[in-house]
Amino acid sequence: MRATPEEINGLLKLQQTDLALLKGRKEFDGLPQRAVIREAREKRAAVLKKQEQAAELRRRAEAAASKLEDEDASLAEKQRDVQAAIDGARGDYRNVEARTKELNGIAKRRAALEEELSAQADELEKIGAVQAQIDKALSALAAREEEATASFAQAGGELKAVIGQLEAKRAQAEALLGAELKESYARIAAAHGGVAVGVLREGKCGACRMPIEAGRLVDLKRQAPLGACPHCKRLLVIG
Repeated sequence: MRATPEEINGLLKLQQTDLALLKGRKEFDGLPQRAVIREAREKRAAVLKKQEQAAELRRRAEAAASKLEDEDASLAEKQRDVQAAIDGARGDYRNVEARTKELNGIAKRRAALEEELSAQADELEKIGAVQAQIDKALSALAAREEEATASFAQAGGELKAVIGQLEAKRAQAEALLGAELKESYARIAAAHGGVAVGVLREGKCGACRMPIEAGRLVDLKRQAPLGACPHCKRLLVIG
């Protein structure tokens, strides 16, 4: 394959830079803080769902308690009216007896309401305890995410700066290549995990490490300064 010394130089620099970029990007993607942040956000979403469920339970319990309180208030008013009627009809025994039965029924219902209201109060207390635990969990998750984010910003920022410098170097190296060589490099790199170039050393491809037979080696050296590895098909710089 035809290539100028400048293109060979650019090709080697490009491969070296791309390998450094692969390493830097892999290190960036593998920063442990990313996993901590992701886990904290996933847990936060789950806890927020529980928070909504607890809030709905509280709304229902408060609505039920409010309904019971309204009924008790109405019965209390009715109880006063019936008592007043009894007090005003002392000589009318039948009326007093009927009103007394009514009064007893009201008292019985109010006693039942008191038990129901007590049960609702217990339920609200339990819900409140759960909500307090949820708030505590959300606060802890927020603190954990904030700490990991700050750490990631520092470590990730340093890596991004390095990656940015490497990308600039890559552009300079790529600019040394002709269009045909640039296209070949990109295609081969895409097919081989980013490693497109090897250097012929001691009869072996520097990329796949496979030894090259003597006959093929002679043919390759005739193609100098650039050929293709007969095994992995990568570009092969021939010194």
